Amino acid sequence: MNKPKRLLSLDTLRGVTIAGMILVNVPGSWSHIYKPFRHAEFNGLSIADLVFPFFLFIVGASIVLALGKRFYHKVPKPELLKKVLYRTIVIFVLGIFLNWLSDDFSFPLRIAGVLQRIAFCYLAVSLLYIYTTKLFLIGTTLFLLIGYWILTIFIPIPGEGLVFTPEMNWTAWVDGRLLPGKMYFGAWDPEGILSTLPAIASTLTGMLATIFINQFSEMKKKIVFLSIFGSSLVFAGLLLAFSFPINKNVWSSSFVLVTSGLASIIWSVFIYVVDLSEREKGTNPGIIFGANAIAAYVLHYLLAYPLGRWQIGKQSIQGYFMDFCSSFMAIELASLIWAVLFVFLCYLPIWILYRKKIFIKI
Repeated sequence: MNKPKRLLSLDTLRGVTIAGMILVNVPGSWSHIYKPFRHAEFNGLSIADLVFPFFLFIVGASIVLALGKRFYHKVPKPELLKKVLYRTIVIFVLGIFLNWLSDDFSFPLRIAGVLQRIAFCYLAVSLLYIYTTKLFLIGTTLFLLIGYWILTIFIPIPGEGLVFTPEMNWTAWVDGRLLPGKMYFGAWDPEGILSTLPAIASTLTGMLATIFINQFSEMKKKIVFLSIFGSSLVFAGLLLAFSFPINKNVWSSSFVLVTSGLASIIWSVFIYVVDLSEREKGTNPGIIFGANAIAAYVLHYLLAYPLGRWQIGKQSIQGYFMDFCSSFMAIELASLIWAVLFVFLCYLPIWILYRKKIFIKI
């Protein structure tokens, strides 16, 4: 096995994605958000819908670079498995804690969530990378995408028939029977059990893209491959969308293909700018966020809670900001400005960690 080479562009893309996650997660007002920064209600795709699948794509790519390096140094597989299991448990537990914090430490707990899905996808794809072959990875990705499409669109739900609506679909049906605890939409959860399977496929696409580009030593060839690979996935996803709509809530197969394709194309651009042209100066914020990505994600919850929940007088700091700004500008603009300022607030401690060369490995 060739030793995988770390690409600074991937760190940059990870950082930009985390910043995007924070931006769409903390608007000044959930009732007043510009449409591109609002998640699609059911079918459809917005900028906000891209950040989570992009991050899973990057998780898959990072697994190749991290575990592949250990394979190169002949680290025993049981030792790799211990590291993977430890990281999975830590990320999952952090996700549960952040859900509990968001719900004011009330019960029942919401078991599903963003970090929990990242943990499961990381575990599944890491195990596949450690114990299977490249051909098996391709086959698993196709099986998940095609199988999920057939199940969701062509197989009747017991007692419901062929239904695909926000109120009833296979994801909602499975969650309602198997997922314990509180659910985001009451009867089902967008990070629920069944929809985690195509999310694993999202992670696998990032892994496969990285495995393939590692075969090329020239940056230009990596860029060409990612551009073609990404364009092919987007085209396939748009075709599939005629049968299985692009839908983040159920993580449809077309959603996987289109978002993974876009992630691949954007990564090729980042490789050109950061790795090939070596224009690192303008991308430093992305690199810094990317160096402590999970820490930045956790931090944004810890900062959002006091700013948005703790009362000073009659309302929170966030409430005072929105009242003041909306008195002389559009409330949607005020909401966006709060989100941008909040991203910058999260960036400051992460920048300090980076300057001190402190990297929190979870």
